[in-house]
Amino acid sequence: MSQGRVEKDPQRPVYVISVAAMLVAAHPRTLRIYEDEGLICPARTPSNIRLYSDEDIRRITWIRHLTRERGVNLAGIRLLFELEERLGARILEALYAEGTRHRATEAAAAAASAATGAATVAASAKAAATPAAGTTRPPASSGDRPRSDPDDRP
Repeated sequence: MSQGRVEKDPQRPVYVISVAAMLVAAHPRTLRIYEDEGLICPARTPSNIRLYSDEDIRRITWIRHLTRERGVNLAGIRLLFELEERLGARILEALYAEGTRHRATEAAAAAASAATGAATVAASAKAAATPAAGTTRPPASSGDRPRSDPDDRP
């Protein structure tokens, strides 16, 4: 008998709250707050355990992106979700994709800047360590301090 691979259904609730929280790097209490605010609606088992689907996980990822990266509060996110439902457009996917592209561009620029900065610092350190010809002077010692001249007293 051959066993067929089960197709993954993104709407099928399979993750308990602790696993869902781990997948989105959030505390389980945060997921409960999102539910209380009406941003997500996880399925419930007969014993009232929350189960999250892949779509719920994706939605939570958008919520976290909007709150952390875009500074949108939960009421604003609720409005965005309502607008998305009314228009039938994928506004949140576009915002999320734009934000991840922006972060990737910033990270690449920061890495290039760090590499350029490190090369500049290394060159400056090398130049400072190598004195120019004819400008060498012996290291200062405590005996090189100027002394007061007894004849300069009033």
